[in-house]
Amino acid sequence: MLLFNMFGVITIFALFAVFDRGCWATSYRFPDNFLFGSATSAYQIEGAWNESGKGESTWDRHTHTHPEMIIDGSNGDIACDSYHKYEEDIQLLKYLGVDFYRFSLSWTRIFPSGFPDDINYEGINHYNKILNLLVANNITAMVTLFHWDLPQGLMAVGGMLNPRFVTFYTEYARTAFEHFGDRVQYWLTFNEPFQTCVFAYGDLMLAPALGISGIADYLCGHNLLKAHAAVYRLYNTTYKPKYKGKIGISISAEWLEANNTNEEAAAERIRQFWYGMYLHPVFSSKGDYPDVVKEYVAYHSSLEGYKQSRLPQFTEDEINYIKGTYDFMGLNHYSTYLASDAPSSSLETSYYNDYQVSLSSTGDSVANDPNSLIEVRHIFYLFPLV
Repeated sequence: MLLFNMFGVITIFALFAVFDRGCWATSYRFPDNFLFGSATSAYQIEGAWNESGKGESTWDRHTHTHPEMIIDGSNGDIACDSYHKYEEDIQLLKYLGVDFYRFSLSWTRIFPSGFPDDINYEGINHYNKILNLLVANNITAMVTLFHWDLPQGLMAVGGMLNPRFVTFYTEYARTAFEHFGDRVQYWLTFNEPFQTCVFAYGDLMLAPALGISGIADYLCGHNLLKAHAAVYRLYNTTYKPKYKGKIGISISAEWLEANNTNEEAAAERIRQFWYGMYLHPVFSSKGDYPDVVKEYVAYHSSLEGYKQSRLPQFTEDEINYIKGTYDFMGLNHYSTYLASDAPSSSLETSYYNDYQVSLSSTGDSVANDPNSLIEVRHIFYLFPLV
């Protein structure tokens, strides 16, 4: 059974600016453009899960119906009660002396059903009060639009597997830009596509825990990338000229080191599967998924009897639409693993089987145990790309 420790993550959040690497050799001072901050996500801290017009999210549904999937059976009904204690939280941020605060919006607090026809102004007012207090305390706001808590109403029509997700998400983002854009300097479209799609749609670790590996995870990622691009282009054309903010995406990127000198190809392959398939379409000059991902998924799909690859294909127009949709890249780093080539004759349809790599950490294999990939330290780096 896969268990998730919902509140066991300690977050250290740092905003890096680009600076000369050589400065580390001569000085232990952080550069003037190095900013410190703190980060949270709505479900993990807000509580008030059914108050003030908020709708049900996939995490609400998951933790209420499957408490056995959480290590201690807890849920986010109250959590840190930040919905009621946000003023105290911001005073603590001020006391810490942070330069910025990254927090996520609860989609269901703004659109209770997820569909963009029933805006909840109590939710809008709540986030306005937070942003106003941050401005008053000279703390820069960084807002994540989506940090895993999908509206349950959208899950009823397929969630992120439904191509219409792109439209629903774009309208939600438009509402956030309209109401909050004047006080938000940095936006993140999605937090951690790998966890969002592989752990939640392909595996059973995160809500909604579909467990359709090798199919649902790829469909989720495909729609996520198109939604990211749509929202980036919306902000870039409509809101950036007015508010001068920046928008990017946050990727989880554990370092995957070759177990020995003969395993570099395996290490690079799993890097491309874990985060290259979300980075390459956005940040590379070529766009599209990495070649090795396309090749391996197509090959194993064929072996398993599929007439075409389980990895969806972008059209040429979609490749160009997604490519270059960033002002910065956010990088979450948890840990490092050793990678070894692990050929398998299994015909099981599985994301983990597609990349044919085993991982080890302190000598223990973690190839097919996503629960072991959750660490307690979380560092976020934001790299301006100039």
